[in-house]
Amino acid sequence: MSRREPLITKPDSPEKEPAAPKRPRQGPARMGHGPMAQNVAEKAINFGPSLRRLMGMLRPERMLFAVVVAMGTVAVVASVVGPKILGKATDVIFNGVIGRQLPAGMTKEQVIEMLRAGGQGQLADMLGGLNVVPGQGIDFSLLGRWLLLALGLYVASALLGFLQNFLLNRAVQRTVYRMRDEVRAKLDRLPLRYFDAQPRGELLSRITNDMDNVSQTLQQTLGQLLNSVLTLIGVTIMMFTVSPLLAWLTLAIVPLAGVVSVIIGKRAQKQFVGMWAATGELNGEVEEAYSGHALVKVFGRQREVSQVFDQTNQKLFNSAFRAQFISGIIMPVNSLIGNLNYVVIAVVGGLQVANGRMPLGNVQAFIQYSRMFTQPITQIASMANLLQSGVASAERVFEVLDAVEMSPEADGQLPEVIEGHVEFRDVDFSYTPERPLIAGLDMEAEPGQTIAIVGPTGAGKTTLVNLLERFYEIDGGQILLDGVDIASVPRATLRSKLGMVLQETWLFGGTIRENIAYGKPGATRDEVIAAATAAHVDAFVHQLPDGYETLINEEGTNVSAGEKQLITIARAFIADPEVLILDEATSSVDTRTEVLVQQAMARLRSGRTSFVIAHRLSTIRDADLILVMAEGAIVEQGSHDELIKARGAYYDLYQSQFAAALNGE
Repeated sequence: MSRREPLITKPDSPEKEPAAPKRPRQGPARMGHGPMAQNVAEKAINFGPSLRRLMGMLRPERMLFAVVVAMGTVAVVASVVGPKILGKATDVIFNGVIGRQLPAGMTKEQVIEMLRAGGQGQLADMLGGLNVVPGQGIDFSLLGRWLLLALGLYVASALLGFLQNFLLNRAVQRTVYRMRDEVRAKLDRLPLRYFDAQPRGELLSRITNDMDNVSQTLQQTLGQLLNSVLTLIGVTIMMFTVSPLLAWLTLAIVPLAGVVSVIIGKRAQKQFVGMWAATGELNGEVEEAYSGHALVKVFGRQREVSQVFDQTNQKLFNSAFRAQFISGIIMPVNSLIGNLNYVVIAVVGGLQVANGRMPLGNVQAFIQYSRMFTQPITQIASMANLLQSGVASAERVFEVLDAVEMSPEADGQLPEVIEGHVEFRDVDFSYTPERPLIAGLDMEAEPGQTIAIVGPTGAGKTTLVNLLERFYEIDGGQILLDGVDIASVPRATLRSKLGMVLQETWLFGGTIRENIAYGKPGATRDEVIAAATAAHVDAFVHQLPDGYETLINEEGTNVSAGEKQLITIARAFIADPEVLILDEATSSVDTRTEVLVQQAMARLRSGRTSFVIAHRLSTIRDADLILVMAEGAIVEQGSHDELIKARGAYYDLYQSQFAAALNGE
């Protein structure tokens, strides 16, 4: 038995009482889905608060973000000044071309008067808005200076953008790293009740798929959003310096684009919530079908599993298609609005040049600015689907972070030497308020006693030892260990004194030696071999090619069910706990091996209090005290012989189960 928190995570067995109620199965091959998955699918996302909370996760990186914003500001200034510089270069070229065609030796004013006298007033007006010298061509020296300045600005903007992107990605990945670490720490603080109500695939989807989606969203949107906002501000300022009239015409599209984006975005958001909920549901089905693939094949339920999968897959397809299609409309609609604005700018700007109110270079610069202005709006609109998807995933992660945790740890202490005196005083407990399970239970186990707990399914046997381990908190009464209320000491301290072997064996990826040593961190090889010998693991380990270094594969299929059970028993041996809990610990062991294991168990139980949940006669007959439970209460207690003589509930149970087993033997 490990003394580390995560070792015993979900001690269930066929004898175990049902935990929190789950919604009905949706197909013959389904194993059920917890209430959390159902709520996520039905609940509409609270976009604003979730987005603010997600942004709040970035607060520890605020200094780095300040540097990123500064770099982005300088980069945007360099990029938005560039078009105006290119406009100056365009004016040099255009003025040179026009000036070469004018008579040399005349001033610009004389040429204008000549044109007006000749009835060419509009041409004269246009010439009045140009900085030309009649007879003089293109000033290539001035043109070169303007082009070099523009090139320098664009190069500087690109370099700063590269550094900005590097720092931003670093900040985002550190933020996601902290989020993953918070989720991991949160899982350690969640009670077993939470995991009983969660399909494993759904919970894994939140921790993996949703977290990855949050990371991708932050990485793709933050930098682009920052640059888009800064570009909008910079371009707006530059547009007003070029032409206030054209600037106001350009700004007129912003409310229209915003209204369109909001309307479409609200429709898409609901679909993104459904998409990620369906993703979690599909992951749960795949995980269940894969874990129970042998059972599915034995009962020939492949078709039913396939049908349920197809239904959920179709649901995911429909929601994903609608989400991406609806959100994808935002960008082309905003592009259409931007192109209409581009036409308006070109027409009005051309009239301004023709009337001599604006040089051609300014019109060219403004057309570039109009493109630069609509591009960030289109980018922000196109990011809406990413942002909506990311916030939907973030909310699913936040629901895990906001789940009700175990009660706070107390700071009490157990005695230095544990004798193993366990007492239940007027204990009340229920998995759900509407279904009381244990009410006013009293029970006492003297140090060194072996207590056998028997009873029908749902009687509360496994619940009793789960309460002792504090996997669940009692609703009333007290549980005492050597006179100390176990609720007054830290859970890790309590569990370090308890050892538990479950009916459901669980081995981790690693060698047999590592799995045994998991019960005692830092155990030596000699200690591992001693525990393995006591649990009769050593006998079959030497028949394996790599002995104790044999790797247990992911599903543990390279060792038999009985061998896995023996390894878990060896893990309890090496932990050397003061109080031992055996929950059908020999159910997977054959009859001959069980005799050997029972001898080892007898040695393991010697001198320590033991609780044994079992049906087999060999386990129960030797117990110091047998507790018979029914409907959460102890209805009989005594030794085997005493209970047989009483001819009560135990006698009936013995006749129906143990006598038949004895006759079979």
